[in-house]
This record gives sequence, structure tokens and C-alpha cells, in this order.
Amino acid sequence: MQKKIVFIISMILIFLFTGIALANDLQHLFQQVEQLKIQRQGYVLGAILNPEQIKTAASNRVDESSNWTYKFRDKNLFVVADKTSNRVLIIYEQFKDLKQKNIQDLIGDLYMSFDEPTVLAHDKRVYWAYTKKGKITSKEFDAVKQDKKNLDILAKIKFISDINIMEKTKGDTTGQVSYIISSDPILNFFKNQKL
Repeated sequence: MQKKIVFIISMILIFLFTGIALANDLQHLFQQVEQLKIQRQGYVLGAILNPEQIKTAASNRVDESSNWTYKFRDKNLFVVADKTSNRVLIIYEQFKDLKQKNIQDLIGDLYMSFDEPTVLAHDKRVYWAYTKKGKITSKEFDAVKQDKKNLDILAKIKFISDINIMEKTKGDTTGQVSYIISSDPILNFFKNQKL
């Protein structure tokens, strides 16, 4: 009986210390991402919502994302945040039926905010990728790809259009466009820990 009690106490302590260690790991991840200062309309990826943003979140809720997050809208911008810490997990916008000129204006705005992208693909996709040291340039990305090394990407911005961004389209073509700002390490941490 005494061995059983010692075993139970040991297991409780292991779970307690494991939980503390995981919380510290997540906190460290959030801090690293927040230091990159990737922001859109005042919302910083990884940062805690300020009091005004929390008010906006409370009055503009969108359907629940999961048991551990909430989603809200601020004009055209959607934000997903952690329920426990109010830290920003995802920032995104999506548009239907945008004309090519409007798509070019949006991508131009993103260029102004985030500088030259890391990767341009097929005139329909644009990526900005960040390590803990900052944004990865296209030259750095190409060099790493050529050396077949892995990059520890901490955060990314992914822009996707279903029509060409720059190459002239026929007529008055419109398309769907979205961009998403997120951190795979943070999202994977939640996915693995919260399931």
C-alpha cells in the first residue's frame, strides 16, 4: 500500500513538472515570435492583445475555432487568439472577387509592410519566412535550398491568389485572395499538447 502511495505521488509530481516545462517552452516560443514584430493593423503575431483589442475581440467574435482559441474580426482582418493567454496565434484576411489591380494593391501593401518576399511562386503565391534572427531573404533561401539544409522557420506569411498577380489577365478577371500570418511551431505545440 505504501509503495502504491509513493508511486501515485511520484506520478503527480512528474505530470506537474512536465506541465510547467511545457508552459515555459510555449512562453519562450511566444516571446521569440513576438520579437519578430510581424504585425498587421496593430495586431502582433505572438503578442498579448492590448485592452482595446480585447474589447474589439469581445464585441466581434466569429464562430469558435476550437476549445483553446477564439476568433474575432476587426474590419476585414481576422485574428485567432489563445483563450488562456490572449496571445495572437493567427492573423489573416480573405477576399472574394478582387480585380487584378486590387490584388496588386494588396500585395504592394504587404511588400511595404514586410519588404521583399522570401519566395515568389507561379505568380500566384508569395511567402515571407522568418527564423528567430529575422526575415529570410530570397538569396538566403536559395542558398539553403541549394545546400539541402533545413531552416528553422519560426513564422511565415503566406499570400495566395487564384489568378495571376502580375502577368496581365484577360478582360476584367476577378479572383479569390488570402494571406495568413502564423507560426507553425506555436500551432504545432498547441496541436500536440491540446489534443
